[in-house]
Amino acid sequence: MLIHSDFPYPLYLVITEENCTYLPWLQVAEQAIKGGVDIIQLREKKISKQIFLKKAIALKNLCDRYSIPLIINDHVDIAAKIDAWGVHVGQTDMAPLHIKEQYADRFKIGWSLEANDQLLSDNMLAVDHLGVSPIFSTATKTDTITEWGIQGIKKLRKETELPLIAIGNMNITNVQRVINAGASSIAVVSAICSNPDPQSVSQKIKELLINNVYKDEP
Repeated sequence: MLIHSDFPYPLYLVITEENCTYLPWLQVAEQAIKGGVDIIQLREKKISKQIFLKKAIALKNLCDRYSIPLIINDHVDIAAKIDAWGVHVGQTDMAPLHIKEQYADRFKIGWSLEANDQLLSDNMLAVDHLGVSPIFSTATKTDTITEWGIQGIKKLRKETELPLIAIGNMNITNVQRVINAGASSIAVVSAICSNPDPQSVSQKIKELLINNVYKDEP
């Protein structure tokens, strides 16, 4: 499967400080970038907005240094304040249509897809890419409805042309299968953040993706 032209970021890091077991979170982010991460999302659910803003500024400075796009989870106003590349929202956050109405084309908008009927929502008119969550059950994201699995990705790929970002227990053992099923990008959390060598594991995952993403299937 060839890389999606509207989302040329096959390795997507979702970073949360509490998942960074061995190294400081910003160091994890930098090592992951050096290992091949193409895009980063800051996702922090358990901190104040003031602390989130400080982290967002620090991560934006790092991402700018390496020309890596930064996505802000949930906090659309903070994304605007730091001039982030994109925002990612779920079902209980600011709706994509409202973001588009308020901010026009200022951001790329990602939306968490948890059930097929969301594809019929008017919000799809404002969405640039979809976070398909979770592909496989994971301890880092428990507030979801559908475990999509490989067959779910295959079905979604037939139903929408939007980039599909697969998240949920993504790691070295399964990323090739998920890409081959139709995902445009692999979003990794624990497999990178909780690894003692984020750069090395990022490089290994990226190599697996490149071997699949940049070639046509037989």
